[in-house]
Amino acid sequence: MHVGFATGFAHQRGRDYPDFQFIREELENCVLAEELGYDSVWITEHHFSDYSMSNDPLQLLSYIAGRTKRVKLGTQVIIAPWRDPVRLAEAIINLDIMSGGRALLGFGGGLSPMEFEGLRIDQNQSRALYTEVLDLVIPAIETGVIEGGDIFKQPRRELRPGPMKSFAGRKFCGSLSGTSMRSAAQHGFGNMVLMLPQRGQVPPPDLYTSVWQEVHGPGSLPPQPIVSGNYFVDESADRALEIGSRYLANTMRGAIHNYSLSVKGAFDNIKGYESYDRMYVAPENIDDYVAQFGQSVVAGTPQMVIERMAEIKDIYQPQAFFPHVYFGGMPQDEALRSMRMFAAEVMPEVRSWHAEVSIDDRFLEAAE
Repeated sequence: MHVGFATGFAHQRGRDYPDFQFIREELENCVLAEELGYDSVWITEHHFSDYSMSNDPLQLLSYIAGRTKRVKLGTQVIIAPWRDPVRLAEAIINLDIMSGGRALLGFGGGLSPMEFEGLRIDQNQSRALYTEVLDLVIPAIETGVIEGGDIFKQPRRELRPGPMKSFAGRKFCGSLSGTSMRSAAQHGFGNMVLMLPQRGQVPPPDLYTSVWQEVHGPGSLPPQPIVSGNYFVDESADRALEIGSRYLANTMRGAIHNYSLSVKGAFDNIKGYESYDRMYVAPENIDDYVAQFGQSVVAGTPQMVIERMAEIKDIYQPQAFFPHVYFGGMPQDEALRSMRMFAAEVMPEVRSWHAEVSIDDRFLEAAE
């Protein structure tokens, strides 16, 4: 089983903690992941807030590529509607070349009205942009040629440098809703499970398989998913739950602000996003909501975390885990403790588990 390491570059330590110091520490944590034995590093994309200060995952991963030899480099996720397709295809190819073929790709559609507005992109066009960007970029990173599109009207151009090898099997989608499912299925994406159900909860139905079969035929199955989530490990079960739930609640508090979830009607007039109004959280209910959300953390002693991950494996049958082992502005010393303990005491057991499909075995070569 492939076991990676995910980070949202979640600052949330306050204005007195300099942004540059946080970014440098976070990059060193990503480099450390290779030394600790993690199989991959995954970085998010967000803009304009401390909820996630990774505004260009491909740039950050290119830096990490130069500091590492083995660890795979994943985007969790590139927001397709925010990108120019030519520049995106070029950046993906560059990362893959510079890393010796270690790039893993996750794409999403974006949600935050604040981010769309700040990037000067009409969120009403998000669904169409998502589809067209992928329809241009995915063939381009396979063939080295980009052309077409109703929105971009891209002239035919050969990309130089061209791709070094196929991205088949290392493309995933983290926003499987609405039209994004069909686009993901058409391009052969696997699913990224980013939010885990609480223990005892019934996971949401697998709609992607039915959409996949509409595209690829009855009986066909999508690639096995890769599974993320928020984890915190400690020698003390009580301490793990207290710290993990506190900082996961902090993460959700940041998400409510970033995604305008406490603004009534924030998505009313945004085409394709009307259903997100159901996620509205009244300001007076935020404290209770984030506290309850914090309880969904996978936290405990190493053995407790292993047991919960075994349950998650039975639910999703994944080909990889890529957990966030710290989050929510957690202090650096606590982040490193959890990161190291997960690597030393949880990861060896999880890596020994069987997966029907392996990112490592089937699709990636070790960098030389």
